[in-house]
Amino acid sequence: MARLSAAQKLGKKLRELRTEAGLSQERLGEITGLDRTYISGIERGVRNPALKNMEKLAKALKVRVSDLTDF
Repeated sequence: MARLSAAQKLGKKLRELRTEAGLSQERLGEITGLDRTYISGIERGVRNPALKNMEKLAKALKVRVSDLTDF
């Protein structure tokens, strides 16, 4: 079984937190000012978000940045 990359783990965690918050990718994008397709790319593990974007995501999800990387 292949191991998940850090980007894939981050994406899985983001999806989990977003879903728990009851937010769609589109709504999260509206709150953060990030495009829905960018959020989708992060969740699929094909995009590596900059720290400033991780801060935006964490703030919108009401979690710490470290919660996004707690995998």
